[in-house]
Amino acid sequence: MKYTINHFFEKKKNEIIEIINNFDSQGILFGSGKRNKIKLFELEGKTINIKSFKIPHLINKIAYKYFRKTKARRSYEYATVLLEKGIGTPQPIAYFENYDGIGLKESYYVSEHLVTELTFRELVTNPNYPDYSNILRQFTQFTFQLHEKGIEFLDHSPGNTLIKKGSEGQYLFFLVDLNRMNFHQSMNFHQRMNNFRRLTPQKGMITVMSNEYSKLYTEKTEAEIFNKMWELTNNFQEEFYRKKRLKKKLKFWKS
Repeated sequence: MKYTINHFFEKKKNEIIEIINNFDSQGILFGSGKRNKIKLFELEGKTINIKSFKIPHLINKIAYKYFRKTKARRSYEYATVLLEKGIGTPQPIAYFENYDGIGLKESYYVSEHLVTELTFRELVTNPNYPDYSNILRQFTQFTFQLHEKGIEFLDHSPGNTLIKKGSEGQYLFFLVDLNRMNFHQSMNFHQRMNNFRRLTPQKGMITVMSNEYSKLYTEKTEAEIFNKMWELTNNFQEEFYRKKRLKKKLKFWKS
């Protein structure tokens, strides 16, 4: 098994390797584990989070061996870049890759486990969440900072930002599920607005976020920001439900 361990955790290398070797039989399952499986383990008094990625199909098995970085490796490297750029994410600890004669088999991403009060999803599902407007506006400021630093988080969706309450009405934001990102010298208007499309179908939330973003991004008016953000959100929702209907039809014809 190939692996890379963060130099801050080099002294715990043997313990981490042992945990990976016992991943299937030990640890506490975190989440449903339908696609990728996440388990929690204790590492010398610290809770760590290990994501075991689903074994890829044949073509991807080969691609990940010869042509593309694995999701585990990308998660580790992107977390390192985010921290270097001052963006919150759980501390990366290690990644592991196991190959057979054909290609990639198992792969694991190891990071610290953060306990936070909420994710962005709680804002989508509960408009009465305490300090709702303030959190939503600070989240928009956080997303603007991502864009200013050229970070295009392709999985910028409701469950992938952890939110922790700080002091004096301030909130801290941490990105998770990191294996799909682009890094740019700068991001244009379309890229910035397109990055909001997965977050919420609610027009009221788009109104608040476009208002806050317009205070920071002065190249466009608030109306232009709202119209583009809402247009791209609607496009995403239509495509999402179109695919859902198609899958339902395919499932019906197979049955």
